[in-house]
Amino acid sequence: MKTLFSLFITFFKIGCLSFGGGLAMLPMFQRELSEKRGWVTDEELSDYYAVSQCTPGVIAVNTATFVGSKLKGVAGGVVATIGVIFPSMIIIGLIAALLAGYADIPAVKNAFAGVRACVVALVLNAILKLAKSAIKNKAALVIYLLCLALALLTPLPVAVLVLAAGAAGVVLDLLMRRSAK
Repeated sequence: MKTLFSLFITFFKIGCLSFGGGLAMLPMFQRELSEKRGWVTDEELSDYYAVSQCTPGVIAVNTATFVGSKLKGVAGGVVATIGVIFPSMIIIGLIAALLAGYADIPAVKNAFAGVRACVVALVLNAILKLAKSAIKNKAALVIYLLCLALALLTPLPVAVLVLAAGAAGVVLDLLMRRSAK
């Protein structure tokens, strides 16, 4: 029960303090779940994030469900999911009630622009930290650079890129094992 409570509080805190959606939550997930609590490794978190982007639903919710399930099965998945979405439900209700009349005020627009800029910096920081654990050799670096180029230059869906990168990793692993024999 203590772990379930800890799961709820941790994901509730992440849900309260993260702005900008699933990718913006990545730095907090990494810091809270990997660095601070040791519930997952950076590599596991990268895997959860990749799978969360390919599965239906919100990335942050899917990731919370995966982490909660890893720690405490179905109950952990449910508790972590509720924890991460509950703050948004409260905040969206309050914003809808209060902000409707203030959305066109320049100060409000500028505040949101500042928050968006901060979120980009936080996401980039988390990506750089996770890249250290994900890019382990030259082959992984090539796959990363190719996926980055395709993501930036083509309209390919993220799910296609993730599946193609996974397939490329398997093929390269098989080729490396064959050449080692």
